[in-house]
Amino acid sequence: MKLPGMWLRHRVTVEPYEGDSGVGPLFGDEVTVRCFLEQKTRLVRAPDGREVTSGATFYCRLDAVSAPPESRVTLPDGRQTTVINQARNEGRGLPLPDHLEVQLV
Repeated sequence: MKLPGMWLRHRVTVEPYEGDSGVGPLFGDEVTVRCFLEQKTRLVRAPDGREVTSGATFYCRLDAVSAPPESRVTLPDGRQTTVINQARNEGRGLPLPDHLEVQLV
């Protein structure tokens, strides 16, 4: 089951992180993503196991974007932030829509 379109009331721009160069991080082409944005502070686990504070999370359809950690995200208010982690949630027998959860700094 897909995440219903009526829940996708926000738009963020994602520039996927592609690695580092001699002059700084490299990002892929920006992608505008329809999502549900929750601006709420919570403690999350980074890919390296550290506990970090997330200031926002967005939820989108699984096929909307690839947002690896360190990707750059522009929120609707113009603020730029960084991806901490992303998680695929595929219902797993629960009555929940499949979605991608992207945690932001």
